[in-house]
Amino acid sequence: MTDTPAALDIITYGEAMAMFVAAETGPLAGVGQFTKRIAGADLNVAIGLARLGFRVGWISRVGDDSFGQYVRDTLTKEGIDQRCVSTDERYPTGFQLKSKNDDGSDPAVEYFRRGSAASHLSVADYVADYVLPARHLHLTGVAPAISPSSRELAFHLAHEMRAAGKTISFDPNLRPTLWPSRAAMVEGLNALAALADWVLPGIGEGEVLTGYTRPEDIAGFYLERGARGVIVKLGAAGAYFRTAHDAGVIVGQPVAKVVDTVGAGDGFAVGVISALLEGRTLPQAVARGNRIGALAIQVIGDSEGLPSRAQLDALERSQVPSIAHAA
Repeated sequence: MTDTPAALDIITYGEAMAMFVAAETGPLAGVGQFTKRIAGADLNVAIGLARLGFRVGWISRVGDDSFGQYVRDTLTKEGIDQRCVSTDERYPTGFQLKSKNDDGSDPAVEYFRRGSAASHLSVADYVADYVLPARHLHLTGVAPAISPSSRELAFHLAHEMRAAGKTISFDPNLRPTLWPSRAAMVEGLNALAALADWVLPGIGEGEVLTGYTRPEDIAGFYLERGARGVIVKLGAAGAYFRTAHDAGVIVGQPVAKVVDTVGAGDGFAVGVISALLEGRTLPQAVARGNRIGALAIQVIGDSEGLPSRAQLDALERSQVPSIAHAA
């Protein structure tokens, strides 16, 4: 590249898809109308961080189709750098269908992503002059699952940024159906987590990946493998954090009505990453993660509830988190 950004704050990579959200409840087969939105775990995090004023770069491939243009238009609207997003004329942009639930339960999601442009991501998409000046790399477990070549890119990014002394966060985001086996998923994601500074599993994900059921043990598993801090998401109960020197629980933010649970973990990651890059303590970062995760589940869509900087500042002035330190 001849025109490199002066200094991006955050790099992430992965697959974005057009998402069609049902306009009515019930099985997807019976739904007649849908609303088009954007989806993708790593892109949700990129959007959230960009809204908070961070300079975010995203690496991906899209198809030469209307969905691909929709992804690019979204990146432009959100202010995300897309110089390392390429258009692949051979393969399409993926899409998904998502049901509408009124009871706060997880919606049904059907994916149409096999053979997508993003599944052909590889180390060839890595551009050192673009990636290495950034302060931080965020990885999820989704992009490494979509293909062996994309998985190779994830490890290459992590190794390169680690060697450059930059920080790395990792959210497992389990997608078992995308892996050849459960054992391959556990091995691959734990190897990637071992390269990260901050590991953010959900309690259920942690049990699958480590074999432990207690958040203290899940956190200890990753601390022993090199993480500086581990945050285990506990759903409505909040989140448990642990470092070599401190541990505790940050209680969750109360939510009157859960509208759409998808994207809660991505919102949590936005809160944690943004706070840590601003020099906040880990408890403060977890509190912000809880706060933004709670916002994300109160609206339809994966990223629509992610706040602007002004909205977040107002919330943080009005709310004080409760911290229960472990013995």
